Amino acid sequence: MGGAAVRETADGPVVLGVVTLPGERRSAARARAFLRDLLPPDDPVLDDLLTVGSETVGNAVAHTASGRPGGRVTVALTATARGYRLEVGDDGADGARPHVRPGSDDDLLEDPLAGAENGRGMRIVAALTSAWGYWESGDRTVVWAEFAPARARGGRPRGPGLRAAGVSDPG
Repeated sequence: MGGAAVRETADGPVVLGVVTLPGERRSAARARAFLRDLLPPDDPVLDDLLTVGSETVGNAVAHTASGRPGGRVTVALTATARGYRLEVGDDGADGARPHVRPGSDDDLLEDPLAGAENGRGMRIVAALTSAWGYWESGDRTVVWAEFAPARARGGRPRGPGLRAAGVSDPG
């Protein structure tokens, strides 16, 4: 699909693509390929978007009912006036909610578990997005992440990342 990305029209956001994937570890790679095909290769937010897409799909498979037999993960990308909005829907986690593990980046130097492969995913999401949060849809949870266009000087958009506590911004 590649090519120039569609931006929001006067009528509102434009859905660039939606895919439902099986709740398997390899779905993170499938999500990256799906997202990569939706944006031009030189889009300044592409790398961050692929990383966050992979991380959120991986989390959905590892930490929710999506990773159980028959589970699924839905990935949607929308162009808005503010940039892009990624949404990853999972099959629910029995009340558990996405969150950034408490602590600062300095804690990673002191924490003996800092080298572990788990526990840093949502911190990565917070660092690479202009905003993120989640909302509930029935039994499912949808994690959303927004990517503002890169600044004119080629800088990466930055923000506090986590701008919500609890259920937030459904759209």
